[in-house]
Amino acid sequence: MMKSMADVSSSEEEEESFSTKIINIVFVILLLDLLGFTLILPLLPSILDFYAQEEDDVYQFMQGAVDWFRGSIGIPLDKKYNTVLFGGLIGALFSMLQFLASPVTGALSDRYGRRPLLMVTTFGLVSSYAVWAVSRNFTVFLLFRIIGGICKGNVSLCTAIVADLPSPKARNRGMAMIGIAFSLGFTIGPLMGAYFAMSFRTADEGNVFFQAPALLALAFSIADLLFIWLVLPETLRTDVKTSSFGLHHSRDLLNPLALFCFSAVSRTKESPSKQRMEKLRRLGLIYFCYLFLFSGLEFTLSFLTHQRFQFTSMQQGKMFFFIGIIMALIQGGYARRIKPGKHIRNVQMAMITLIPAFILIGFSWNLTMLYSGLALYSFAAAIVVPCLSTVVSDYGSASQKGTVMGILRSLGALARAMGPILSSTVYWVAGAETCFFLSSASFIVPLALLSRPTDWSLKDD
Repeated sequence: MMKSMADVSSSEEEEESFSTKIINIVFVILLLDLLGFTLILPLLPSILDFYAQEEDDVYQFMQGAVDWFRGSIGIPLDKKYNTVLFGGLIGALFSMLQFLASPVTGALSDRYGRRPLLMVTTFGLVSSYAVWAVSRNFTVFLLFRIIGGICKGNVSLCTAIVADLPSPKARNRGMAMIGIAFSLGFTIGPLMGAYFAMSFRTADEGNVFFQAPALLALAFSIADLLFIWLVLPETLRTDVKTSSFGLHHSRDLLNPLALFCFSAVSRTKESPSKQRMEKLRRLGLIYFCYLFLFSGLEFTLSFLTHQRFQFTSMQQGKMFFFIGIIMALIQGGYARRIKPGKHIRNVQMAMITLIPAFILIGFSWNLTMLYSGLALYSFAAAIVVPCLSTVVSDYGSASQKGTVMGILRSLGALARAMGPILSSTVYWVAGAETCFFLSSASFIVPLALLSRPTDWSLKDD
């Protein structure tokens, strides 16, 4: 009996050690990925100005679309607003490509394994950064963003790797560490991008200012690829790999309505029970609603701070640095210690926090009000996505984790593509206060979906 208990204890220690190792590896993979991805963020206005001087048909076509949208909703003709809208158009294209690619990438990882798919997508990112490094016109630059959008599967694949971990406690820690990687990446990466762009421009006036950040992003992605190849073990067990990837399965991964219904999960032999599928669909809808509203605030925040407080690009950078630091502290200290079964309650608390956050930001007439709202906003942002991802990772069989997390990522990408369009329209048609007040009130929808009488635990399913 004592020997048996010792064996169990030893097995649990090995399991915990393996989980910790995987979580640390995933953190490094995502941090390298996000550092490369975020280098461009502070440079985008200058890059768009650079390409505006070129005679590029694709640029002129997209500028025409921006001008039409700006004129139709009454946005003033201002260089700053034009840059935000043009960047938003490129971001929406990137998100739509993510919406299409993430479910397919996740499903393929259920069949061929996480590691091979992660290497393929990372190699695609290497190729995209190489294209950016040599781009001298907008068409080639847009090609870089298209390749990146199709191949940016690292996040959904890393969440699938964490979902493969055996214990709920380990999965919670893993999702929190993914959140920390995001916060650090979006805090440090833009600063590095701005620094290397200025250093490169100072060192040699004859070179394109964004080439150094592009080469650095390329170096990060190559390092990421080598790290995956050398260090990451396969976390998907051979005995649970799925063999289903037929025509119907492919259609379910590309049809927006089927994605909201998680049809690719429900039509397999390993399909969860009816009760679990209902909960999974509701969680997907909650995730979409949250990111739809949240991404709208993110986008219109640049309008508000420029219009009301005359923020420069440097002040915008400091604001997002403030947000990133708070998120990293919350995720590193609080979110990763949330006990299994408490995630839905924490999501509800965070969404409730967003209501006063949006109101404070929208009605702020001094920096104290603005930053008070941003602090609440950062707290909620640090909690909701990691917690919802942890809960969703419990659904679906072991052979469907990649599909489930890929679909969840896809719904988030669709929300990020659509949310800024609606919020910017309301912002300029009805005003900042109305936009932010309506956004805060709209959180009643995901809160109502969370509060409907439901036992979110899986014990009775």
